[in-house]
Amino acid sequence: MLHHLRAATAALVVVLAGCQTVPPAPPPKPPAPPPSTAPVQRFAPVDWRDLPGWGEDDVAAAWPAFVVGCKALVARTQSQATWKAPCDAASRVDGASTSAVRAFFMEHFSPYRIANDDGTDTGLVTGYYEPLLAGSRTPTPDYAIALYGVPDDLLVVDLSSLYPELKDKRVRGRVEGRKVVPYWPRADIERGAAPVAGKALAFVADPVEAFFLEIQGSGRIALADGSVMRLGYADQNGHPYRSVARVLIDRGELTRDTASMQAIRSWVQAHPAEARALLDENPSYVFFRELPKPPAGSIEAAIDGPLGSLGVPLLSERTIAVDARYVPLGAPVYLATTKPSSNAPLQRLTLAQDTGGAIRGPVRADFFWGFGTQAGREAGRMRQDGRMWLLWPKGAPPPRG
Repeated sequence: MLHHLRAATAALVVVLAGCQTVPPAPPPKPPAPPPSTAPVQRFAPVDWRDLPGWGEDDVAAAWPAFVVGCKALVARTQSQATWKAPCDAASRVDGASTSAVRAFFMEHFSPYRIANDDGTDTGLVTGYYEPLLAGSRTPTPDYAIALYGVPDDLLVVDLSSLYPELKDKRVRGRVEGRKVVPYWPRADIERGAAPVAGKALAFVADPVEAFFLEIQGSGRIALADGSVMRLGYADQNGHPYRSVARVLIDRGELTRDTASMQAIRSWVQAHPAEARALLDENPSYVFFRELPKPPAGSIEAAIDGPLGSLGVPLLSERTIAVDARYVPLGAPVYLATTKPSSNAPLQRLTLAQDTGGAIRGPVRADFFWGFGTQAGREAGRMRQDGRMWLLWPKGAPPPRG
């Protein structure tokens, strides 16, 4: 019965519609305004009250990183003019006093909100750490995966010497005949194409752990005699970094919410025959150098972290890696994000003392969790939204970004 009523009603609507006068067509809509061509204000000045949690953060915990960073910044000719005044003033601050450190930053720095190219101020915050692997200085049946130093045929061409507008742009390659060609990608290096014989610094057991050591950029190798060697980033083969997590997400093997270092390890364990092909999806390859121990009693020894791109040791939970094309290396950055896999706030003063191949964009940070298993657990799960504020010396024009 209901079916017949619907049919009859529909027929009546059609008949009535046919008896009505057709109204005139509405006037055409005005064209949409063109998109704004106004440049994005990369660094917008804000008030200290705009930094969430600024008044509650134990900013003194970041003081050792700031002090050691000052030594590097003042030593550099290109940054000396910007940093000498605040760094000189820092020598008169009680670095153990949170209130004194907070007052120092508010007196000598101005906060700027960092924006993306589209004007938004939210970006991705990931984590990294310094791993510990068992290994050997020579190959053994148990330790056969090599960690290499820089090969002799790797060329690094500084383009700024030819084109000043390409400041900080370097191309890596090798000579083939009379041409400079791209350096070998990961798959070829692993299969022996590159002349790396005699360049191995250490050998470890697991190719996946060696791969993650490259991603972290530094690590420690526990040797059989009880000593520990420390490896740091030396160079890279010039190929762009490609996330194997993204590869697995695109294949439907993982989701964005479940993609983590631990999840990748689990996938490899479940698919051992496909492990090498997965790792080769990332053509980037990192070469290491052995790091000397810092002088006993120095602030560098007290921090006890791996060396970052600024050339100073990284302080756990107070230093970040950034894209130095936008955020000046060495600058204090206030970070507001959340703890791994949670909504718990993580709001604190950090120092931008490192860079990374996967760190691309203005509002993009890699949070250094420190050394060891627990730090690795936090780093592997961290993929959070976050905001960033540049703290820049008063009196100095903000960077162009």
